Amino acid sequence: MSGFPVLLITANVGSIFEEPEVMLKIWTEEFLSTVSRLDPKFIALHCQEVGGKNYEQSMRHVEDFVRLLMSSEELRLFDKVSVFLDEDFSSAEHFTALGNFYFVHESVKDVLLWDFKEFKFVPVTGKEVHSGNIESVTTKEKAKFPQDFFPECKWSRKGFLRTRWSISGTVFDLINIHLFHDASNFIAMETFPSVYSKTRRRALEHTLDRFHNDPYPNVPYFLFGDFNFRTDTASVVKKLTEDTLESKLSNKGSISKLQFRNKEDNLILTLGKKEFSHHEHRQVFVENGGRWLREYDRELEDFEGRLFEFPIDFLPSYPFEEDVNQGSIYMQTRVPAWCDRILLNSTAKTLVKDISSPDAVNYGIIGPNTCMGDHKPVYLRVVISSNAEIVECNECEVNGDSLQNSREFSYNNGSATITRYIHIKHADSSVKIFRETTV
Repeated sequence: MSGFPVLLITANVGSIFEEPEVMLKIWTEEFLSTVSRLDPKFIALHCQEVGGKNYEQSMRHVEDFVRLLMSSEELRLFDKVSVFLDEDFSSAEHFTALGNFYFVHESVKDVLLWDFKEFKFVPVTGKEVHSGNIESVTTKEKAKFPQDFFPECKWSRKGFLRTRWSISGTVFDLINIHLFHDASNFIAMETFPSVYSKTRRRALEHTLDRFHNDPYPNVPYFLFGDFNFRTDTASVVKKLTEDTLESKLSNKGSISKLQFRNKEDNLILTLGKKEFSHHEHRQVFVENGGRWLREYDRELEDFEGRLFEFPIDFLPSYPFEEDVNQGSIYMQTRVPAWCDRILLNSTAKTLVKDISSPDAVNYGIIGPNTCMGDHKPVYLRVVISSNAEIVECNECEVNGDSLQNSREFSYNNGSATITRYIHIKHADSSVKIFRETTV
């Protein structure tokens, strides 16, 4: 079975719009250099915080960003382009600041996008940019998370933006997601999982359940964005402050900082609401590629068996200095963490060719020594099988037996034919006992 090389990238681009004259050029050069090196035929770039934190002033620079990408020599042979930019910040109930960019090489044929309103695939031809208010665009699905998911925040832009593709006969979803951040180091270290971790878990569970139960056929999906996953802060602090004495600094009756000093009274760590400063901050998190931190990266554990990630062998993607001269240095604000991730569900994993070959999968960060903003973009390069059959299965236990509910489907002339089966799985056999087909 043949396949096509795919490059998936997630990038929180908010800070590059703070100094657009410098940062847009640096960022796109690193991005395009990565494209040239990895030589994909399909590129999916998922951006968060499009337009930056001061989007009222900075959103106008997004057009420059799009133009730099689309006019580049490196993407000249990508003749099919679809861009979705949620830019309408005047619409508070809808605005997510998410941006999905898709570039398809001229050598890739049979490229279709799903129309979520018409329940059918439509051909992708030429270059199309949907920007501003994109609520009426039907080849995407977009939603913000309910406000009660994060009541501490007066107004949140967190949510997801999904597209569905059929490329060379293989169907899959590409989902851009942005989850909630940690607001205070003090609260983050109270317990694990922290209240912030629980909020992220709830939003992610809500999203996955929505995809499973919506009216569209279940298909393999790649879920990539800024998950804001953080390390177990309390355990990291404990690890870094062994054999130290803790002291508290107060301001107006409340703790403003914690300081940890060794027996020689040398200051080892200072921790504040938005401060995390180690005396060897430039070295301690990058030694051996930050591998010692991996055991504290635990937020994905709750989704074991539901979401898959290739092994991480790169530095935490956040928080880097935003100074162009300090692109490889972490800010002294948070514990460095792998906030930006690329995840797959179980059936998407089966689409990846030669998955066990060490040379077939490339998972890393872009611009490790270059200023890319406070988040380093994270990429995954894989080869996806063409003309792949798709069966989505989910299992549960019923009276000691396994009840398997699966959904099989095929696409004919752009429409979906959906066949649902229920299997009763006994010791060594399964029997189809129900079938329902709809078009």
